[in-house]
Amino acid sequence: MVQAADFSPEHALTAVAGLPCAFGGSACRALLRSEPEEFQVDEVTLVEPDGKGEHVLLQIEKRDSNTDWVAGVLGRHAGVPRRDVSYAGRKDRHALTRQWFSVRLAGRPEPDWSMLDCAEIRVLQHVRHSRKLRVGALRGNRFFIRARELEGDRQLLAERLRQMSESGMPNYFGEQRFGHEKANLDGALAMFSGAAGNFSRQQRGLFLSAARAELFNQVLAARVATGTWNLALEGERLMLDGSRSSFLPDRIDAEIQQRLDLFDVHPSGPLWGRGELQVTGTVAEQERTVLAPLQALREGLERAGLPQERRALRARVSELDWSFTGNDLELSFFLPRGSYATALLRECLAYRTAL
Repeated sequence: MVQAADFSPEHALTAVAGLPCAFGGSACRALLRSEPEEFQVDEVTLVEPDGKGEHVLLQIEKRDSNTDWVAGVLGRHAGVPRRDVSYAGRKDRHALTRQWFSVRLAGRPEPDWSMLDCAEIRVLQHVRHSRKLRVGALRGNRFFIRARELEGDRQLLAERLRQMSESGMPNYFGEQRFGHEKANLDGALAMFSGAAGNFSRQQRGLFLSAARAELFNQVLAARVATGTWNLALEGERLMLDGSRSSFLPDRIDAEIQQRLDLFDVHPSGPLWGRGELQVTGTVAEQERTVLAPLQALREGLERAGLPQERRALRARVSELDWSFTGNDLELSFFLPRGSYATALLRECLAYRTAL
């Protein structure tokens, strides 16, 4: 059941909250992030430390702090340039998160990492490694969330959660990608228009990512509105689960349907850039129609030199568990890398945040 079947992309750039939901929309209202400990994220890495080399891998617990700030603290403590500090992915600021960083020492003595422990940062473990930690080098993230002041239909909320456990969820980019009050998206439009501004490399990266995310979300929203976000259409490019690899099947047959049912493959949407769309037929026609009004974003991304890529329209929701205690809801689940907990929450909760 689609919440907004009359969805159309022919409007001003929308907040994530305005996009259609796949299962009928929120069943309850709730308050999130009363304390950072009520929104916890544990990164599940793909890297197995080898115990030697010029890099140090550090598992950091951060509280109410942003990932780039922590990276800067690590660099200053080790006496290395910021470029020698890396991480697999950014994590929520207003949360308690545990994630991995790498620091390239290149012959420098290893500092006493325990001196970093404070209210915002705690070093959980550190070990030598031969390679720099690359962006995206994680399997996904495990979440624990407590929602307070729950009001609404709990039975319907539980049904929404069961549906996502069985069917997955629309893989929308979350509001974090767009910045406070869509500042990153507005910055992208300003940058693409040639407006005066001395944009840093980091700002440019954030703006480009926000522009790509907006175009992807619009395509996904149109598929959600027509109930086809988890189906393979004619001309579909399918993404392999847990991979950036994709393929264009010769036909959509029983075998493809079985692979969809088993979450082995997923329908995909565009991460816009230069080059031809990687889909054909019905899917290509739909994507061109949806994105026609958003010419400024498309052309700006093409001028920036980004290539056409694809992202899964559907995300698998694993290890989903929930319980009600008084007026609170406790949720735990695992999402693949690049998927947002807020995309899951918006399918079942109308939430506000305290932090």
